[in-house]
Amino acid sequence: MVRGEEAREVNGDSLKVVRYGIVGCGMMGQEHMMNLFHLAGAQVVAIADTSRVSLTQACALSTRSGHSRNLEIFRNHGDLLDSGLCDVVIISTPNMTHAQIIMDVLAHPGRHHILVEKPLCTHVADCKKVMEAAKRRPDILVQVGLEYRYMPPVAKLLKHVKASTFGRVRMISIKEHRFPFLVKASDFYCLVDDWNRFNENTGGTLVEKCCHFFDLMNLMADSRPRRVMASGAQDVNHLDERYNGKVPDIIDNAYVIVEYENGIRAMLDLCMFAEGSKNEQEISVVGDLAKVEALVPENVMRLGSRSGSREGVETFHCHDDRIKYSGLHHGSSYLEHLDFIDAVRSHGRKPPVVGLYEGLLSVAIGQAAQLSIKLRRFVNLDEVMQEKVSEEVVAF
Repeated sequence: MVRGEEAREVNGDSLKVVRYGIVGCGMMGQEHMMNLFHLAGAQVVAIADTSRVSLTQACALSTRSGHSRNLEIFRNHGDLLDSGLCDVVIISTPNMTHAQIIMDVLAHPGRHHILVEKPLCTHVADCKKVMEAAKRRPDILVQVGLEYRYMPPVAKLLKHVKASTFGRVRMISIKEHRFPFLVKASDFYCLVDDWNRFNENTGGTLVEKCCHFFDLMNLMADSRPRRVMASGAQDVNHLDERYNGKVPDIIDNAYVIVEYENGIRAMLDLCMFAEGSKNEQEISVVGDLAKVEALVPENVMRLGSRSGSREGVETFHCHDDRIKYSGLHHGSSYLEHLDFIDAVRSHGRKPPVVGLYEGLLSVAIGQAAQLSIKLRRFVNLDEVMQEKVSEEVVAF
């Protein structure tokens, strides 16, 4: 078992091995394992889950990948933290467990840097508690797993936004047309099969799934979100399913409009019964001079100016040579880990790329959108941030 300040040659350089523990070994936990197996200087030394099925699958994955040597197995995250084996903990448990596990890591006398899967928490109130606790542990880095910004065509689009290639940003549009939520097995952290079928566990579809897109909107708008309007419903998916007599209540389609303080408007078009789509995500940003689009998984970016018209639109095929493992998210998780391991090695000189405030804002917009559907009115972000939401229902 690697326990000390072991160093080894990595691409010709002597680097300290960063030791990782995975808390939650379901689909995303295993995805993180595979990315780390391909990351120079990273070593998965411990996994924790109270589900024997998840642990068995994770161990089998580690064996198939040739990384099973010295892997320690724990039945809960507390024992993993107490072992002192890990420099970094990845939290990939069900959404509603994130807050307590993060709090436990921050309260532990040992230092464990944290990468927590999205969403940061299911509600703004829990996000704020985590942020307060993190202030008491400035020695611990916390990054939120909002990795869509790393997808090569999206990253290229963001560079053009930052460079003001198309003038001042006026409108942002994100369309995700995809398949329904995947099956999620039960474990000790969540005793409900398919836990992602219920708002109380996920925060709602617009928190669970769409925090990614609200994070991208915030990056592109470069302004504070002011108010949110949404219309959505559960029209197709999971209506014939029952769990302990309960019918799933997560929406499967929605339109969401976000207005920013600088006047920019952004819209999300979500459909989760659209398997017959060539691209799962289509992102466009329109300025007063030009328009740029990113298409995933086609991995294409298009750029066209108003003066060049349709004939002048340029198409760029995007890739990133740093990606050593594409995985489930087109290499974005690998690039996320590449940035975070650099931050860990910097000993505080380099902050996490996606911090707690970014995680909070992405949850806040999703929570405001869920409330907007329920209340049938605009929801000001301050209502959600200050936890002072009027339950009055007002027609738009």
